Parts: sequence; C-alpha cells; structure tokens
Amino acid sequence: MTTAFLDAPGPLAFAHRGGAAHAPENSWRAFEHAVGLGYRYLETDLHATSDGVLVTFHDKTLTRVCGQDGRVRRLSSADLATARINGTEPIPLLEDLLTAWPDVRFNLDVKDAPAIAPLPEVLRRTNAWDRVCLVSFSASRLRATRRALGRPVCMAASPLGTAMVRFGGPRGRHDRPGPGQPGPGRQAARPRQQWPLTDWLARNGVRCVQVPASVATAPFIHRAHALGLQVHAWTVNDRPTMERLLDLGVDGIMTDETVALREVLTTRNQWHPRIWS
Repeated sequence: MTTAFLDAPGPLAFAHRGGAAHAPENSWRAFEHAVGLGYRYLETDLHATSDGVLVTFHDKTLTRVCGQDGRVRRLSSADLATARINGTEPIPLLEDLLTAWPDVRFNLDVKDAPAIAPLPEVLRRTNAWDRVCLVSFSASRLRATRRALGRPVCMAASPLGTAMVRFGGPRGRHDRPGPGQPGPGRQAARPRQQWPLTDWLARNGVRCVQVPASVATAPFIHRAHALGLQVHAWTVNDRPTMERLLDLGVDGIMTDETVALREVLTTRNQWHPRIWS
C-alpha cells in the first residue's frame, strides 16, 4: 500500500495550517515561511465559494479568523477576495498554492460538501494528483470525494476507518436465521463473504491514519504498521511530545511550531528538507 504522496524520507514533517505559530493560519505568509524552512508537506483546509472556487480556509464562517460576518459557501470569490485573515492577509486559493510550489505536497482537509465538486478539475489543471492526500472528519464526505475524483488519490482514514484500525473491523455480516431456519444452539448460519481489513482499506484508498497525539500509542502504531498504514499525529506543538512520538515510531507529525519540529528532527538526523530546483 504505497503512494507517491508518502514516498519522501520520513518522518514526514507537516506544517499545520502552514505553520500557524509563525504567521496567520492558512495564509500565504505562513505557507511561504514553511516552504522557506524546507518543509515538503503543508497541511491546510478546503472550502468552496458560492461560485465554486476552492480556498484554503478552516472555518465555515469568517467570524473567528477575519472578524467579519459571512459563510464561505454563500460568498462569491470576489466577495471573499476582500476578506483578510487577522485583518492583514488575503485568503489563498488552492490552485494558486499548488501552482506556486509544484514540488510541495498538500494534506487537504475537505471541510464542507461544496468543496468536493471543484476539486477534480483543480487537481487536473495543476497535475497534482500525486501531491495531495485527502482527509475529512466526515466519512460520507470522504466517500463522496473519492467518487468525484474517479481515480486513485492518497486518502487518510475517516474517523470510521481510524476506529477500525484501532479496534478491529470491519467484521463482516452474518446471515441471521429466518423463519423456519436453525436458530441459536443449532447449526450455525454460514457467514457471508468477509473482507480483511487490509483489503477494505485498500479498496477505499486509505494509505495513512491521522490522529491526535493521544491516540498515537505504541499499540495503535504497531497495528497501523501491520496494516501497511503510516501514522501521522496532530497537532503537536511541544518538543517533549514530538520526541516521545518519534521514539514510538510515528511516520509524521503535524505542527504549528514549524521551527521547533525542524530543530527536533535535525537533532535526531531525521530532517529531510525540500530541495530547491
């Protein structure tokens, strides 16, 4: 279970929302800072405007980040162009980011259903199929995204998939005795076909699990690795936790503190920076 998105030397260092400790979250200034540090992987969020333009923005509304009213999906791209993150930074377009750094990889959290339809065309125009990994906290939204793409793309597990990795499953369905059929204590009903978890994950395009640091325990990491999956922990902003997770064998860390994570990895001889062309 490999994909080009994950083929860089590990552990993978993700700049969460571009590296929100050093610049306003999901802003051009944050992304540029992370790329300048040598980050190969940027994590961000997707919403679509009312006219189908994909923007890298976390919240459904502008209230917290931009200090003004407005729901992203109900605003046109022209309306959104006047909004400013923290009062100073324009909201980036996904296509512009993919074009600006054609060697950088993007972990994309699909935050709302309207972001699904425009995504395949943006990835086609930028030829970014192998440079993205898609995730969502909604299993149904992730399924819809997979169907819309119509071709294999790296996917992180949904919460349902993560629970299956953590606790085991899917367990398959079993025929229940119908009227006149043997019941409990008699001849057991024959089970329907059951898919091993590895097959289920592969059929759904899952190549990694991305979980809070508290979930990334040694048993969880061991189980994920046995299934051929990478484990990426978020959002890790203190050095002791970074060190602990790396000692446990996580395959990637997402952080707002991009300078700190680079220093930790450098000290461990595990920093693999992007190479400028």
